[in-house]
Amino acid sequence: MSSVKRFIAGVTCPRCAAMDRIRAWEQNGIRYRECVSCDFFEQLPIEDESIPELSTRVNQVREEQKVQDIQPVRILDPGKRK
Repeated sequence: MSSVKRFIAGVTCPRCAAMDRIRAWEQNGIRYRECVSCDFFEQLPIEDESIPELSTRVNQVREEQKVQDIQPVRILDPGKRK
């Protein structure tokens, strides 16, 4: 039973879209989340594994990772010209 409220890094609030404003804690087998910027509040049973993971900047695939055409960079020496 953890009643310490901790902020979740990288999470945006589903109501006000403020980033890094959601804090979470567990109490009596229930997981709670709330936003400190608006009145968003949610409680979830801990044993429910069907709830999808929250979308954060950490677990998202960045645009540059999606690019398949990766080519090496060639560094030219400006002193050596042919």
